Amino acid sequence: MKSTDLPAVPHQQGPLAEIFPAVTRRVGKDALGNGWTADEAARAQLLATATPGEITDLYRYGDTTEKLAILKALQLTDVEQAVGDQGLALIEDAIRTNDQRLLAAALGPYATRHLTGTAFRQAVLKCVFAGVPLAAVHGLPERADDELRRMMADFATERQAAGRTVPPDLQPYLDRPER
Repeated sequence: MKSTDLPAVPHQQGPLAEIFPAVTRRVGKDALGNGWTADEAARAQLLATATPGEITDLYRYGDTTEKLAILKALQLTDVEQAVGDQGLALIEDAIRTNDQRLLAAALGPYATRHLTGTAFRQAVLKCVFAGVPLAAVHGLPERADDELRRMMADFATERQAAGRTVPPDLQPYLDRPER
């Protein structure tokens, strides 16, 4: 999917660092019915023509809503091409946070394609610890390897030993036989 597949938004003039934060005031936050909001779609279209450095700076200095839009836009082919491998640093930053929204947004298709096995497994475990539903992790069923299942089983064993419940979305990965 490309940013041009999203509904067109009004064209804005000026430096990207000024336009990007003001997008919500201009286009609103209404849901578009396709999993995107108007402000996310507008920001994605702006990112498609940005340089990797501009995208990195927008993320670094953006508020949570802006960061969420950037992380979500990484799933778009033209935005992924615009940011290149520098998007991985954004994903890694979001994974280090304790904000469930950023963590879930970070683990989209871009992360599935670019994170190493070790980093992907650690991110999935972070989701489990943080209470982010595993359904938010793009490509998890395909990338769940024996090591990740072992890590999940260890987590479940620790939770049970402490008298705590095991998140139900972990169970399908505990029931799968090792490959």
